[in-house]
Amino acid sequence: MPVSTTKPMKVKLIALLLFTTHVAIAQDSLFARKMVDTLASPYFWGRGYTKNGMAKAAVFLTSQLRSYGVSPMDGKNFMQEFSYRVNTFPGKMEVTINGVVLMPGRDFIVSPDSRGVKGEGKLVQSDSIRFVDQANRIVVVLEDKLTWSAEQKVLDYTVIELDKQLQKTLPATINVNIENKMNDDFKTGNICGIVKGTSKPDSVIVYTAHYDHLGGMGSDTYFPGANDNASGVTQVLSLAKYYAAHQQAYTMAFILFAGEEAGLLGSKYFSENPLIPLKNIRFLVNLDLEGTGIDGITVVNATIYPNEFTMLKQINEKNKLLVKVNSRGKAANSDHYFFTEKGVPSFFMYTLGGIKAYHDIYDISATLPLTEYRNLFNLLLKFNDGLMNVADNQ
Repeated sequence: MPVSTTKPMKVKLIALLLFTTHVAIAQDSLFARKMVDTLASPYFWGRGYTKNGMAKAAVFLTSQLRSYGVSPMDGKNFMQEFSYRVNTFPGKMEVTINGVVLMPGRDFIVSPDSRGVKGEGKLVQSDSIRFVDQANRIVVVLEDKLTWSAEQKVLDYTVIELDKQLQKTLPATINVNIENKMNDDFKTGNICGIVKGTSKPDSVIVYTAHYDHLGGMGSDTYFPGANDNASGVTQVLSLAKYYAAHQQAYTMAFILFAGEEAGLLGSKYFSENPLIPLKNIRFLVNLDLEGTGIDGITVVNATIYPNEFTMLKQINEKNKLLVKVNSRGKAANSDHYFFTEKGVPSFFMYTLGGIKAYHDIYDISATLPLTEYRNLFNLLLKFNDGLMNVADNQ
């Protein structure tokens, strides 16, 4: 009687499949961690306006898309160039309060619309949190959290925000040397790639994230921007890498925006100068703050597009991916907004829970857990299948 080899062969195939799946997940996790580590590193200096940070990031990200096999959206160049004005702080960033030298980013920040100033003087308390040096036109403010940003204008005075938890005495004297430089024509660009669809190339699904962050405040302090938004960029890169290797019926497009932190400038520019017809976009998903997820995700525009949101929730529940998918209405809080205003069906998804670092020097890769990176990636793949009406056929 011959010995059957069916069972051992089946066991081997299952074992091989499990091993391959495990390796793929491990590789994807390593890819995500490496990308966030890289984008939040000092080399890119907060992907902002000093030390050529944003330009370096653009070169790196363009090379990534090219290496995956993604094509330029316009057929020629990944970069959609544009420019805008922005206030920068490339040099001196010295503040001494009551004779104590303060550390930029940790002890204080300068308001991003401040002018530069050099001098010393006395501070007079004007209310419970504000102290004024009238001679040097300086306002010192005590804050619960130091949260920086980017601005396109310059005030005729200087605002210095102090972490009131670290300030042991009321500010009475000040000595400052702060250098600002208004850049009236900061040149940058959106990074735009595409993978053509096999049978319905005029139907497009778009994934977006902003790659810019705040850059540096002075010559020695930078804002890494791991969660905001190296995490979202990494998820878009993961999708681009996947779809370049697994071409779909629909066209898959990927846009990494510049200028988000200065006022959604890159997405506004693209929406007004689209490289693909906006009417061809079946759906756009914008990804920002994607590095946690222990408490699930929130979906902006869920109430505007209830059918797609219902589908997203059903996919999540069926596959047991994220603990919760929360609904939120329309909001002008990220790069989806100007597309929504032009009638493009759009979601903005952000993760919930975990670290609280935001627009500060503590938003670093080392403490960013990437808790639901893999599950969110899988949710997005299955959501795309639903948008293309192929989920039931696979």
